Amino acid sequence: MSIATAVGPHAEIAIGVRRFDAVTIALHWATVALVVGMFATGLSMGLATDHDQEETLLYIHRSLGALTWITALTRITWRLGFAFPPPFPSAMPRIQRRAAHLSEYALYAILLIQPVTGMAQSLTRGRPFPVLAWQAPAVLARSKALTHLFHDIHEITAWVLLGLIGLHVAAALFHRFVAKDEVFGSMAPWRPTRRRTAQHP
Repeated sequence: MSIATAVGPHAEIAIGVRRFDAVTIALHWATVALVVGMFATGLSMGLATDHDQEETLLYIHRSLGALTWITALTRITWRLGFAFPPPFPSAMPRIQRRAAHLSEYALYAILLIQPVTGMAQSLTRGRPFPVLAWQAPAVLARSKALTHLFHDIHEITAWVLLGLIGLHVAAALFHRFVAKDEVFGSMAPWRPTRRRTAQHP
C-alpha cells in the first residue's frame, strides 16, 4: 500500500517493498541466530580450559543444533504450504533466479543434515547425553570408528554451510549495492520503503 505525504511543493510517496511474509522472516532470522550460536560454541570447545567447560559448551552446541533442525523443518513446511514468497524482480536474469533457488535448496539440505551428523556423533559414543531439556539414553553401542566418521562429516558439512552462507551474504550485498533492487529488503527484519518524488500539479 502506498502512503503519500505532502512536503512543500512536492509529495514523497513511500511504496511498500515486496517482502516475504512475517513468519518466513522470523524463521529466517531465528535460523541466523542459531547458526551463529552453533559456530560460536563449536569453535569455543577447542578453547575450553577444563572438561566441565567443554561439556557445557558441547551441551549448548548440541541443543542449538537440535533447535536448528526443528527450525529448518518448520521453515520447509511453512515454505511449501503457507508462505507467500515475493516474485523476483522482472529485470533479474533467469540464471540468477535458478542460482537463488539452488542456494536455497542447498541451505535447507545442509541445515537438516548438519545437526543429524552431530547427533549421530553423540549417539555412537555409546553413553547418555543431555540435549535441550532431556537426557538422551544410550541406544547404540560405542563405536570409535563411527564416531570419527560422523565427526569428519560434521566438520565437512560445517565448512559447506559456512561457504553457502558466504555466498548468500554476497548475493544479498550484490542486490543491495549493485543491482539496487528489492531483493535485499525482502527479508530484512525491518520494513524498508522505496521512495519516489512526485510533482504536485
